[in-house]
Amino acid sequence: MLTQAIVDRPTPSSSNWLKRYYFTRFAFSATWVVIAISVAQSAPKLAAIMLVSYPAWDAIANFVDAERSGGLSCNKTQLINFIFSILTTIVVAIALKSGMNSVLVVFGIWAGFSGILQFATAVGRWKSFGAQWVMILSGAQSALAAIFMIERAYGPDPVGIVSIAPYAAFGAFYFALSAILLTISDARKGKLRAAI
Repeated sequence: MLTQAIVDRPTPSSSNWLKRYYFTRFAFSATWVVIAISVAQSAPKLAAIMLVSYPAWDAIANFVDAERSGGLSCNKTQLINFIFSILTTIVVAIALKSGMNSVLVVFGIWAGFSGILQFATAVGRWKSFGAQWVMILSGAQSALAAIFMIERAYGPDPVGIVSIAPYAAFGAFYFALSAILLTISDARKGKLRAAI
């Protein structure tokens, strides 16, 4: 039991890594949204690159985070998310030839599965790190966004890269909030240790 408690307790370096990871994911998503809304919606080639890069970035992020957290073999949800995001990157590139409606369907399916996997990853981290309820909420919201995107893809209104921007914006918000809450949690633990 004591050994398990030691294993479950995060080291300062692992906690710092998770904060940097969340802040980095916030920065990428926020930048992606700004470019999508301001430039890419009127620049088809740039939009195509951004649409392919979004799931590719997710794959890289999951891989790096898993490697810093014991490896892919110890983080099954991130392993599955990594593989699924790579496949999504390829399928998005193919779907671009059919049009944005097809791309939006692919993004919707990906958002649903990745949301469920993010939810599971956050639940697994709760015991060690705490401050994971935002990531759990983000995973659930991502799954709901899947329904919205697929419905929009089959609806009468025109779709484009801006149709995906709200999904990315919510992701940016949740990652930023998680990083902030984890920072606050670590500060409180530091004060508690100092008081003891």
